[in-house]
Parts: sequence; C-alpha cells; structure tokens
Amino acid sequence: MKNADFQYPGDELVLFQYARNWKKYFAGALKPFIKGRVLEAGAGIGSTTSLLYNSAINDWLLLEPDADMSHQLQTKIREGLLPSAGRVQTGTLADVLEKFDCIIYVDVLEHIEMDDAELAMAAERLLPGGYLLVLSPAFQHLFSPFDTAIGHFRRYTKKSLRALTPATLQPVSCRYYDSTGYLAALTNKLLLRQQYPTVKQVLFWDRWLVPVSRFTDKLLFHSFGKSIIGVWKKSPAE
Repeated sequence: MKNADFQYPGDELVLFQYARNWKKYFAGALKPFIKGRVLEAGAGIGSTTSLLYNSAINDWLLLEPDADMSHQLQTKIREGLLPSAGRVQTGTLADVLEKFDCIIYVDVLEHIEMDDAELAMAAERLLPGGYLLVLSPAFQHLFSPFDTAIGHFRRYTKKSLRALTPATLQPVSCRYYDSTGYLAALTNKLLLRQQYPTVKQVLFWDRWLVPVSRFTDKLLFHSFGKSIIGVWKKSPAE
C-alpha cells in the first residue's frame, strides 16, 4: 500500500487520549531511555509525544503514514501544542534514511504485519548506544474483536517479543504492565465481547484500575499485564 493511500482503521487514538494515568505510567518507564535524536514511529495524533518529551531531546521526528494525521501533527507543532523541536514526515520507516539515538513504537508494532523486518530496519537506523523502545498489547489469548477492529495482527508475550531481537541489539528489559487491566481485558474477551469500549469504560479503567496496577505490577514482579514494554540497546561499538 502506498503511503498516500494509507488510512488508519481505528478510532482508539481519540478514545484513549483520555487515558492520562496510563500514559503517565508507561511514560515513566520509557523516559529514561529517550534522549538526543528521537524517531516516534506511528505518531498518530501526537497524544503521547508531549508526555515522552524531555530536556535531553534535541530533535524529534514524528513519523506517520496516515496523511490526515500527519497534517494534524504539523498543525499542532505550528500552534505550539506539540514540542517545537518536533518535525513531521509522512511515511513509514522505509522512507527514513537518518539515524537516531532512540526509536519508539507505542502501540504501533502490532499493526505491522512484518514486525521482524520492521525491527531489523529500526536497528539499522539506530546510532551506536541508541535504544529501541516498544510498547504493545500483551497475550494473544486476549485478542478480541477490538483488536481486529483497529487493525492488530497480534498481541505479544515476553517470548514472542524477545524472538524479534535484531542481531545488532541487546535486550535491556521486557516486562508486562497493567495487571488489573489484564483482568478487565479478559472479562471483555470472555463475557462482554465488545468491539469498542465506551468513554466511561476507558475513564473507569484509567482512573481506578491503572493506579492499582502501579502497585500490583510491582507486587507481582510484572509477571503479567495487559501491555508489554520491551527495551533494546545497540552496542556502543557498532
């Protein structure tokens, strides 16, 4: 599919912009690795960009294949709603020839059919000592009509995500997050079988379940959760 023809199939980017506690939670796990020249793959409408941005960043490329969303990102930067160090490119990673200190996939990799090839390409675009960060939905047994509706190819486990490790990268961490959200997702899979959650359901999860997960995730040593975060580092000698 040509980039100009790509249109994102899901509406969850708008729906989950209300999930402020969740975004702050995972941003805290990712921020220590985000610095220098950064590429955010599948930047969407920019709802997580401001949360991940920090003073250690000097350049941020928001890469987005959907032309309409790409235009929204450009408008937000001009209007000061996104960091001024941000710049936008419409396309996919194959269209990018630059190299970066950090490449980020937040709820994006599961939308890419050839995920192994995508991460191999990302590794090629990392500078020595750079980090690759992936946040994706966890556990294939939670795959639901919601996943299908928004264009997911899969959900990940630690084993399946680690299996994608590019040859030039070393794993830093791979952990599950949002253990209470896992139980909510399992309830939806087995009982509710909703294609889309309502705004009220998203707000309930974000305001009540995510704060509990901050505690239970640690208590359970991140042994399961609704989401998974993987971090890799490129050797400084590369």
